[in-house]
Amino acid sequence: MENAVSAKQSILVVDDDLHILEVLEARITAAEFQAFTATGAQEALEIIQSHQVDLMVSDVRMPGMGGMDLLEKVHKLRPSLPVIFLTAYGTIPDAVEAVKAGAADYLTKPFDGRDLIEKIRHVLGKSAPRTAREALPSERQDVWGGKSASMKELYDLLERIAPSDVNVLILGESGVGKERIARQIHQQGPRREHPFVVVDCGSTPTGLLESELFGHLRGSFTHAIRDKKGLIEAADKGTLFLDEIGNISPDMQVRLLRFLEDRKIRRIGDIKEIPVDCRVIAATNSDLPDEVENGNFREDLYYRLRVVTLKIPPLRERREDIPILSMHFVESFCASHGLPPVKLPEETLKWLTEYPWHGNVRELKNALEAGVVLCRNEVLHPSDLHLSGLPHIHPKTSVPTDSSLSLDESERNAIIRALQQAGWVQKDAAQLLGISRRAIHYKIKKYGIEFAGKRSSGGGEEAGGD
Repeated sequence: MENAVSAKQSILVVDDDLHILEVLEARITAAEFQAFTATGAQEALEIIQSHQVDLMVSDVRMPGMGGMDLLEKVHKLRPSLPVIFLTAYGTIPDAVEAVKAGAADYLTKPFDGRDLIEKIRHVLGKSAPRTAREALPSERQDVWGGKSASMKELYDLLERIAPSDVNVLILGESGVGKERIARQIHQQGPRREHPFVVVDCGSTPTGLLESELFGHLRGSFTHAIRDKKGLIEAADKGTLFLDEIGNISPDMQVRLLRFLEDRKIRRIGDIKEIPVDCRVIAATNSDLPDEVENGNFREDLYYRLRVVTLKIPPLRERREDIPILSMHFVESFCASHGLPPVKLPEETLKWLTEYPWHGNVRELKNALEAGVVLCRNEVLHPSDLHLSGLPHIHPKTSVPTDSSLSLDESERNAIIRALQQAGWVQKDAAQLLGISRRAIHYKIKKYGIEFAGKRSSGGGEEAGGD
């Protein structure tokens, strides 16, 4: 049965017999698959780590690491990758044990090449997910590697709340992917065909935020030269995402609370109320309960926003996702820039997994993209990541916890150094640090970094300006 299978699907063949490899490679290529070959288990693991592989065909008995040990390692790396074993008549019991251990099927030697192709097509034609990462919807791949239990719980909750219309509060450190989670709630919800409107509460100056949210009439203030629709009104029938909600002023908290209660807005300078029907998702890296306790954030607004709360764990608390996320980012970057595929050897994956990643997924992605550009011979080593800006320290090096070297002080000093290097231009400093303009704006406010009298060395853009 010659049902069509995408030519993009790739088959890895592992056998220590070069003649068998050549024959199988020719047969697989003729069947319009992409073929990878490996003469041993270690080479096979390196190919799986650095390339898209949809199915593996492997001999059971090989020198060094045999097929069963290879199957165990493959399942740790790519849990749902289907494996077909090739076995001589005398080793059929080994193949049966392999199937019990999770292999998809086996063939006994000698076999007709057409039988192998038919079996490959049959296995690939099943609806079971191919890999932990590939099984995820595409919009999730930049946030979750597909393995950590904490993120599985988060997505289980996300799928339960997305079809509803309840307000959601997303909590998490800078760089964990709060906006991506918000977009996924929108995309899986009943308002997916309508706008997803982002309001950047963290970097929008307080004086402009009211106009941005609620809109204004022409002539309502000095620079209001025409009527303007606000972002809340623009989100009608869709989803309004209030990013860094913890940064808004007390006055804006009151206006926002009134909107959440009445679902009506009034543009600046207008007396007419406009009804708006939208879902509201808010996000912050602040400790909102603590802000409520200290009187900095209204308790009634807090409870209005947090009908359901999603907390995204930092990357350092779900290290099992790092290898798969890393391979995804490298593959995506190479594909989008027309670069040849870059390999991530085991030493690099180990280093990446052990690194603390205080900037979370965003820092990991930025470091890998820089590493891909800097690496040589299409292999990314830890030294390439040092060149991209990561420190020359062992990932497990601990940081003293005494007051003379606190994490906050280290972060503040790093931001000041980046600002100095960038001529005190925030957007350039953010690029140097591998964080968003929104994040650096928040941290500058958090650490009370002063800009008085400072300008970029080029004499152009005002220091601190975005």
